[in-house]
Amino acid sequence: MVTHIKLTSFLLAMVVQEVIVMEDDREWMYEGRIVNGMFSNEWGDKVDEFVAFALRHPECVNGGTAIRCPCTLVKCQNKKFLNVETVKVHLYRNGFVPDYYVWIYQRCSSSVRVSVSETDQMVSDNMNHTTYHRMVCDAAGPEFNPDEEPNAEARNFYDMIRAGDKPVYEGNSKHTQLSAAVRMLEIKCRHRCSQAWFDDMSNFIQELLPQDNLMPLDFYSTKKLVRGLGLPVQVIHCCVNNCMIYWGDDSDLNSCKKCGHARYKQKVRGFGNRLYIRKLKVPYKKMHYFPITPRLQRLYASTATANEMRWHSEHHMEDGKMCHPSDAPAWKHFDGCFPDFSFEVRNVRLGLFADGFQPFDQSGQQYSLWPVVVTPYNLPPDLCMKEEFMFLIVLVPGPTNPKGKIDVFLQPLIAELKSLWGVGVQTYDISKRQNFQMRAALMWTINDFPAYSMMSGWSTAGMLACPHCMEDYDAFRLIKSGKQSWFDNHRKFLPMNHPYRRNTKDFIKNRKVTKQFPGVRSGDAILQDLNNRGLRKVIDVDAEVVNAAISKTCGWNKRSIFWDLPYWREHLLRHNLDVMHIEKNVFDNIFNTVFNIPGKTKDTYKSRDELNKYCRRPQFAQNLVTSKYPDVPFVLNKSQKKDVLEWVKKLRFPDGYASNLGRRVDANKLKMFGMKSHDCHVFMQRLLPIALREFLPNRIWEPITEISLFFKQLTSSSLTDEELRNLDEQIPVILCNLEKIFPPSFFDSMEHLPVHLVYEARIVVQSIIVGCILHKDT
Repeated sequence: MVTHIKLTSFLLAMVVQEVIVMEDDREWMYEGRIVNGMFSNEWGDKVDEFVAFALRHPECVNGGTAIRCPCTLVKCQNKKFLNVETVKVHLYRNGFVPDYYVWIYQRCSSSVRVSVSETDQMVSDNMNHTTYHRMVCDAAGPEFNPDEEPNAEARNFYDMIRAGDKPVYEGNSKHTQLSAAVRMLEIKCRHRCSQAWFDDMSNFIQELLPQDNLMPLDFYSTKKLVRGLGLPVQVIHCCVNNCMIYWGDDSDLNSCKKCGHARYKQKVRGFGNRLYIRKLKVPYKKMHYFPITPRLQRLYASTATANEMRWHSEHHMEDGKMCHPSDAPAWKHFDGCFPDFSFEVRNVRLGLFADGFQPFDQSGQQYSLWPVVVTPYNLPPDLCMKEEFMFLIVLVPGPTNPKGKIDVFLQPLIAELKSLWGVGVQTYDISKRQNFQMRAALMWTINDFPAYSMMSGWSTAGMLACPHCMEDYDAFRLIKSGKQSWFDNHRKFLPMNHPYRRNTKDFIKNRKVTKQFPGVRSGDAILQDLNNRGLRKVIDVDAEVVNAAISKTCGWNKRSIFWDLPYWREHLLRHNLDVMHIEKNVFDNIFNTVFNIPGKTKDTYKSRDELNKYCRRPQFAQNLVTSKYPDVPFVLNKSQKKDVLEWVKKLRFPDGYASNLGRRVDANKLKMFGMKSHDCHVFMQRLLPIALREFLPNRIWEPITEISLFFKQLTSSSLTDEELRNLDEQIPVILCNLEKIFPPSFFDSMEHLPVHLVYEARIVVQSIIVGCILHKDT
């Protein structure tokens, strides 16, 4: 052992000495480029030597003439292949990337050992694998001699690479054993084939191949081979009424402990006078749970992602622009509360979102399936939004919406998150060649408004719908339509000396506003409120009766299961409003009202009847002689609608920017239909101000344009603190200007929520949240 340490120290000293000599030989890279305002000829000769050196190593040359450009441009920096003449121009103009004395990307012949991460990247860039081998390498990384041996689980996973190297039979260069197995499973899933078909096809393929082939024999052996990837799934039985899951201490029960419904179906078959009961137990309902731990471990097992998992701690804000949640106060506050967790930068921060969808087409059975997805925020923004880093964790079965009982299906996830927080799991980091104890924390959830209620336990219906205002609401019920209105609910967000506070004409008549918004309640205050009220978790036996009685006197309808996480109360923001969902609803209200779409416009006869009971707008009241209502200036006439829709039909967008909006135009009914959230996102921010510019008066067009620009700026890729302060000052004024135009029936909870979006953007950096929702929607 002592001899080994001495030898290691000697080699390290030799390495340091060689690096020092090399740095002395290549100081020219950063000295003497410009002399007396002119490019130095000697420096230019050295650049020519550098290019010639790179071309002498064909393994680092792309296409015979392109090498990696080591200039300081962000897009280059040894990432991009360019022809040698362009590389020379870049180096003359920008110089070399700092501290690049060891030319690893141009295959330096020195014996100096470079960093593990640089070596991994260089090798992985130049290895020539098959598609399925690359799939495994993307998950595990190429096999090197590690500084520290991988743990047993990681070592088993790396064995999959060796399986990927074995051809199906000698002489076959197209498929390996692993690629063939994956391809067969893919065909089975795509064509919905049975297991019997798979076995028969495998037997037939065996007859076609040589006897010493490695093709799996049947479905069982194929799954056994692929199971080595180590991404398990747990199938858990559920009560048919969503009361409980048969998991943990309840795994052996045969009936629901709440409603008493049987766990298994009684399959009875009759032949004449005799009845036969099948021995196989078939549950009424089952859920799927995909543990998060192995998926997070896989991120550190891959050379493609291991380094990126430390990006959140290594990047720096440029010009004060926040582009990632790690730049925001919520992240830094959490670090301050739990320094032992933040000390290990490889610990994982997670975000969670859930939404329901109909897996069948419109003509099929009505079925509501709810996936719960988790994404790691350690990664840079462009990777956080990619589909491969959004992990499906829970699949809540239908056919009905779980609503407030979704907590029942989140129990395995919460238990795993508590374990990852308190104990963690040993994980192998291939970028540093060492094992470490990985921990994880859930930072927040992101949901549309109905799912927000399901996750948080705060009811998003009625006059208490706003989760930020809570009991400090100003909503009221309209006397004609009976709906809740948030009209004149935004002057309390204005400065105390703002003239709108004293305006008694354009808002609710004869009303001045003197109070201010008290602010968002802390996690400790909310938790104390829940404890004082005695709310139960939905998994408790008496939860339904107790919570139903309490919910009649407050906005809470349950105690969310997320409060079981020991750190949940310390978060500045636990549940995020879905910006895309709010933006779509605001757009729909504006568009449907301006186009006067029957059944969807907010300018109805009931709205006109009650308008002057709240506001002073006699010019829009019903004519008592003709019994007709006068036209309002914010509604387009028929010819104007046709002009706008014809313009939309002719629009063309870059590929992937937006869907073909021309297909959403109904020229007969003069409306647009079937618009998804991303379609509304593009129309709201890019098209709406242009479409209405020529047809609406300035006093109406300007507030609509302002709300459009507000969403555009809020969802930008980066935000500064000054920009957020400006938005925070602007949005109450914008909403007040809209209140001066549209009737009270226009302002439901969706028109109120934008006033709180700036606060959430300041706390968690809304742009990355929007990115996740954008990707989810598409």
